[in-house]
Amino acid sequence: MADRVLLTPSLSSSPTTMATITGGAAARMIPSATRATVSLSTSRSFFSFSLASSSRSVSSLNCLRSSPRISHIFLNQRRGEVRVSSGRFGTVAFASDPDQLKSAREDIKELLKTKFCHPLLIRLGWHDAGTYNKNIEEWPQRGGANGSLRFEVELKHGANAGLVNALKLLQPIKDKYSGVTYADLFQLASATAVEEAGGPKIPMKYGRVDVTGPEQCPEEGRLPDAGPPSPADHLRQVFYRMGLNDKEIVALSGAHTLGRSRPDRSGWGKPETKYTKDGPGAPGGQSWTAQWLKFDNSYFKDIKEKKDEDLLVLPTDAALFDDPSFKVYAEKYAVDQEAFFKDYAEAHAKLSNLGAKFEPAEGVVVDGSPNVVGEKFVAAKYSSGKKELSDAMRKKIRAEYEAVGGSPDKALKSNYFLNIIIVIAALAILTYLFGN
Repeated sequence: MADRVLLTPSLSSSPTTMATITGGAAARMIPSATRATVSLSTSRSFFSFSLASSSRSVSSLNCLRSSPRISHIFLNQRRGEVRVSSGRFGTVAFASDPDQLKSAREDIKELLKTKFCHPLLIRLGWHDAGTYNKNIEEWPQRGGANGSLRFEVELKHGANAGLVNALKLLQPIKDKYSGVTYADLFQLASATAVEEAGGPKIPMKYGRVDVTGPEQCPEEGRLPDAGPPSPADHLRQVFYRMGLNDKEIVALSGAHTLGRSRPDRSGWGKPETKYTKDGPGAPGGQSWTAQWLKFDNSYFKDIKEKKDEDLLVLPTDAALFDDPSFKVYAEKYAVDQEAFFKDYAEAHAKLSNLGAKFEPAEGVVVDGSPNVVGEKFVAAKYSSGKKELSDAMRKKIRAEYEAVGGSPDKALKSNYFLNIIIVIAALAILTYLFGN
């Protein structure tokens, strides 16, 4: 199988977070067979972004698992409660508390300011949702945004290497806001990271129910590769399975405007470029764009031009301009950032909902309308000019008129009986008024 790319950030780890759990708790930790080194920047999937936020990286998944905060993830990962609220409209079940969602979002914003982990959090949300299979109806077998990525069996998938560090970052927030499900927290963090990097407002809804055990995790192999033999065909095979189309594939690819790749961890990119040698975070790696923490449409511009050797172009990136159908959208986004933002916001929101089970069923919106702001309404565009009726429509109108005694060419016959009733009613009203 061709190499796959998974780009993630390096984060510092405090010695105090490396305590070892023993006894019964240790028995539930990751087995020694999984102690392969997984650094924060290891990467293996198309959905990937790499970002380093400190000069030191965590050396192994097993060590992270020994951290009190990380072990807490696994020791309590079977929780999947649904909160119930009673009110004037009856009893409503909420998977996540709306007020706690708002507060958690503010904490995520503060985390982003200090850790510069935007790409990692985006990837976490994408990888949890990206396992969805539209051909499977049952939940949670269909995969998707259900919080299953917090379990060891799924974290061990090659495409998810390093995402345990995203859990490490978010676990304190999860502990603080226990009324928020993991599935919602992953998607909340992903959308917030896009917005805080300068990207569009994502029309999110929440209320995703968590799976309760590792036996509910999807099998490995549902996420896309970065360097398959036939990139365009591979992208379609994977994204079509999710129910996404060519426009959404290209729009979502634009999120590679964030992050960088490290060759010693992913097999892709340069060890260092003029754009990454000074960080932020641990220096090094190769980014797709010059400003790799800013969400804009520069990814499409740079991929199209291919003039800067210090910028990364993966096989799946190049396919966006090589494939005729993909190219239509890639060309459009390269010159129209507003169009890219609109389409990306819609695609990101759609991805975040894939496979999810919501409580309540319609979901919960925490900050206004979930609808993306679309084209501005211009009345003249819809009211000016005359439209010609089709022959079929003309015949239909004529038949309806003739059925009631008229035709489009002459007025309907008066209903004299109805007219007399109206006149009598009017006279009665006038008599009453004048009499008073």
